[in-house]
Order: sequence, then C-alpha cells, then structure tokens
Amino acid sequence: MGKKRVVSQSATSVEGVSKSTSVSQGKKSSKIIESGRIYINISYNNTIITVTDNLGNVITWISAGSMGFSGPKKATSFVAQRVVSALAEKISKTGPFNVNVFICGVGGGRDSALRSLINRGFNILSVKDITPIPHNGPKPPKKRRV
Repeated sequence: MGKKRVVSQSATSVEGVSKSTSVSQGKKSSKIIESGRIYINISYNNTIITVTDNLGNVITWISAGSMGFSGPKKATSFVAQRVVSALAEKISKTGPFNVNVFICGVGGGRDSALRSLINRGFNILSVKDITPIPHNGPKPPKKRRV
C-alpha cells in the first residue's frame, strides 16, 4: 500500500479524489419500440421467450424456470400461457407491439403460447417455425455379428 496523495488545489478535491458530478447508473432511458421479433423456444424441459428489436438486439427475455416453475411442469401449455402473460406485462410500456414470431422446439406449449400472444394484444405480422429438422441423420450402427 502506498501513501495517499493529498492535493489541495481546489475546494472540490479531498485526498486526491475530486468530487465531480457522478453519472447516475440507473435504468436506461426507455424508448417505445413499434416492431420487433419474439422468439419462443419450447423444449421438453423448459419454455424460453426472448423479445428483440428488428436488428436482433435483445430487449427482454423470460423463462419458466425464472418464474419459479420446476421439473416437468416447465414445458406444459399452462406454464407457456403464464410466461407469455408475464412477458406482456414486462414490455407493456415500451413495446414492441407489431411482432414477427419465431417458434422453435417440440414441447407441448407451442400453440398455447401463440394463442396467448394473440390474446394479449400483440399484432402478429408473421409466424415462422424454425425447429431444426435433420435431413439425413446420423449413420446407423453396424449390424451385430455373433
């Protein structure tokens, strides 16, 4: 530890640290976003919904696990509805309101999440399924030799 340097050039500085105006680190200024994208990822284990703007910058996200659901309940249609309603409350003031929806996954809450988005007042411009589908799959195992 070195010595503290005491500077007495002005009345605004004490022990070498100036008392200049500090930048407040609060929330970012929220601006209203009219259009964006909603990515719904529903697997057998979880439900994750991400909201982005048109450039792909994430605005907010929410998952069934972050809401307190655990185990196999996270992939049900009831939880998908609850996640969408929590998301709608989260972005009710800032938007986006006109959305393109991208659904990925094979879980049970795909349809109920989309219906819940419609019921929450979002204007859905398009719906696209981006679930990856194998074209040929892995090579099958060799035949067993006895």
